[in-house]
Amino acid sequence: MRLADRIRPCGPIVDPVAAERARDDLAGPEPWEALAPVFAASPYLTALCRRDPGRLTATLDADPQARLRDILARTDALTGGADGVRAPLRRLKGDLHLLTALADLGGVWDLDRVTQALSDFADAAVRATLRALAHDLRARGALRTPPDDRRGPVPGLFLLAMGKHGAGELNYSSDIDVSVFWEPEVVSEALAEGVEPQRAMDRLAQGLASLLSERTGEGYVFRTDLRLRPDPSSTPPAVAAPMALAYYESVGQNWERAAFIKARAIAGDLAEGEAFLKALRPFVWRRSLDYPAILDIQSIKRQIHAHKTGDGLSAAGANLKLGRGGIREIEFYAQTQQLILGGRDPALRAPRTLDALAALAVADRIPVEVAQALSIAYVRLRTLEHRVQMLEDEQTHVLPQDAARRRAVAALAGEGDLAVFDAEVEMLLGSVNARYGELFADEEDLSSPWGSLVFTGVENDPETLLTLDRMGFDDPASVSATIRAWHHGRIPATRTARGRELFTRLAPRLLTAAAQTGAPNAAFTRFSAFFSNLSAGVQVQALFLNQPELFALIVRVMAFAPKLARALARHPATLDSILDERFLAPLDEDSGVLDEIARAADGADFEDAMNRVRRAAREQAFRIGLQTILGRAGAEAAGRAFTALADAALAALAPAALSEAARIGGAFPGAVAVVALGKAGSREMTASSDLDLMTVYAAPDGAVSAIRGWAADVFYARFTQRLIAALSTQTGEGGLYEVDMRLRPSGSAGPVSVSLKALQDYYAGEAATWEFLALTRARVAWASDAAFGRQVADAMEAALRQPRPDVDVAADVLAMRRLMERERPAKDFWDLKLAPGGLVDAEFAAQFLQLRAAAAGGPLTVSTLQALADEPDLASAWRVQQRLAQVLACALDERGDVEDEPSGFKQRLAEAADVRDFPALKTRLSELRSAARARLLRLLQS
Repeated sequence: MRLADRIRPCGPIVDPVAAERARDDLAGPEPWEALAPVFAASPYLTALCRRDPGRLTATLDADPQARLRDILARTDALTGGADGVRAPLRRLKGDLHLLTALADLGGVWDLDRVTQALSDFADAAVRATLRALAHDLRARGALRTPPDDRRGPVPGLFLLAMGKHGAGELNYSSDIDVSVFWEPEVVSEALAEGVEPQRAMDRLAQGLASLLSERTGEGYVFRTDLRLRPDPSSTPPAVAAPMALAYYESVGQNWERAAFIKARAIAGDLAEGEAFLKALRPFVWRRSLDYPAILDIQSIKRQIHAHKTGDGLSAAGANLKLGRGGIREIEFYAQTQQLILGGRDPALRAPRTLDALAALAVADRIPVEVAQALSIAYVRLRTLEHRVQMLEDEQTHVLPQDAARRRAVAALAGEGDLAVFDAEVEMLLGSVNARYGELFADEEDLSSPWGSLVFTGVENDPETLLTLDRMGFDDPASVSATIRAWHHGRIPATRTARGRELFTRLAPRLLTAAAQTGAPNAAFTRFSAFFSNLSAGVQVQALFLNQPELFALIVRVMAFAPKLARALARHPATLDSILDERFLAPLDEDSGVLDEIARAADGADFEDAMNRVRRAAREQAFRIGLQTILGRAGAEAAGRAFTALADAALAALAPAALSEAARIGGAFPGAVAVVALGKAGSREMTASSDLDLMTVYAAPDGAVSAIRGWAADVFYARFTQRLIAALSTQTGEGGLYEVDMRLRPSGSAGPVSVSLKALQDYYAGEAATWEFLALTRARVAWASDAAFGRQVADAMEAALRQPRPDVDVAADVLAMRRLMERERPAKDFWDLKLAPGGLVDAEFAAQFLQLRAAAAGGPLTVSTLQALADEPDLASAWRVQQRLAQVLACALDERGDVEDEPSGFKQRLAEAADVRDFPALKTRLSELRSAARARLLRLLQS
């Protein structure tokens, strides 16, 4: 029976003018009343008929199934090369599209017949294109097998249809997913001598995609996607079958298993294609699955954000395929169950979605009513998808935002009232999303509060890109591509199946945690550097998953502390310290960690001692830095902790340096002490502090070393040089501290190590006021002999207390401060050290007060705050700015413009200063500095 005699009215007319114009252009073909709504709504179908005036008549006058057979037969009959088939294929595609549209819209064919017709034509078009390309290869002398070789146009080469094409479910304006594989031995024999097989197969694959996809005046045949192959970003367009099998067996993902549920050999060497698919069955259909593998399969579904109530779903702009409540949710519902259950039950392996739902219901794996509801919804959604695509033959699945265009879709769907249509669509999407949410409802959600986070497939998921955009990422496509690359096992952390399974769960937590920092781009970039450098990832990922609060802390540090982030990236093993239960213990609590560092060099040679101490110190510095950034440790606690760490390093390395000097020069019968000055002396170090040191020794008169005969000054100079090397040399484990010896007597011009008598003599007669200021913060940090250490400490106190009646200390201090301001002015507002009223002003005041107290016999302290106990303006300025300095030193390698830092980091600075926000912090700093500077001047000028 003719199509014209079977077609039903296709819906209301949305544009009478367009309908009348089409009647005139197309000579009013019968049955016009039924067809008018089609041509009023679809510019594309109207254009198909105008381009070939006989096409509409031929379509309407034929039995639709006979017309389809004719189109397929003409396609299979095409001969010649690429130039000969290019135009005929496009005309045949136009014939096929008009036929399927009218049979669909007129109610003659149901969804199954429509999608099968489209898929059958895609098969025929791919076969014709492959034959044409093989013809051209043969014409160039590159292929020596005959055209009628039973193994196909190019023996050993086979093409698989994937996705909807493979399942016979192709949509109206779909692209086609074709995977190209080849058997090296067979292909090599088929090609002429001297033809490189991989290059020839790649050019053929690319030629096939180009010939089908190219737009000409006749349109195109199919947009052809070759990316549904193993790791498409790093493999050629045509993949050797042995390599593909090895890939799937080693790093194949569950979404790739799901893709092969629908795979079908459609062109080329079909015997090789079937053998390849047979070899893949153990990969796709696993008879036994452990619990983590089942969870990973379920993750395909759980990455989509499900709302059981359907709240927030809108018809306008709804993505019928990939959006919430869309086609993909029904497909994932079926495929995840198939992957879990199909290994033991072959009846569940149906490639078509409707067949899969029915099989699951028959096997009592899902409720019958759920299968029926989802099947009805699937048919309705696919039908709507076709109506959208029939407007302009666009590869879209999105209902138009524009009401007029959406009204045209509604008309093609048989609904004249847009409000009713929209309400029905929203109800449909909501019901699917609710059903979808019920599947694995008790399992861990792998989406985000911001939306879906789907990283399956070979291209970025549009809903995921929207989610990442809402999260605040500047380049969602790059973030998504990075996550998918990690899923492919391209870094050591995800190279194992267990590593990938864990990462499936970790990825949404990472992205959510990064978004919650307020600086998602920085957090993700720095985490990426760290994660990519892990030598293995199972233990670290398991730790993060088991301790989500700790993981969120780490990601927050990544966002706000590039210094700590880079340290982790360079030395990921530092993270092992987090496994220690003492990691988050208060810094002032005696955890035993420092004693372990002090003993780290025991029994080691000099170089090994340096490396051991560096590893242990790096972990402790990370611990201190993390607690400081997060506000768990205040400025004073952090200063004490960083200084205690330096003391522990000295306790480990000074004996090693002394032993090294003795090993080379021979034993020496003296004693030596290491004196800490500056912030190391006052126990106020930050993460970026260097070590201001001097070494002081005493030895019997005439003593020399046992081997080299070194005198005391030489022996202890060698010790000091080795100590500096032990602390500052860059080894494979990095460095520890920059060491500054310029505060020793006579500075750089004096001996590198001084005797106790020389120290006493120097401060008794030669030392300038600035050197006495430095001495107020001096303390013995290590001594080879405890009694000698006390001697040195007593000598330094005596030097401070000795009378200096001819010296105007206040005038000297004021002059020094003004000289410093001229020669080293503050760089900007955030120069906490040198700004007027900054840290240096407070420290000058504290040191001045200590000199005054020493001369009067008052108590002495190395602590700046204790020295300023009676100076609230100076103490407050120092305390707040030291807090900020601690945070900045932990977070940033080099202090840049604080104004450019993320808002979350600025808020952390405000919290450190006990103010509400960043503007309040700047106001508070200005007030504190003004008061501190005024008090310093009054103190020194009184």
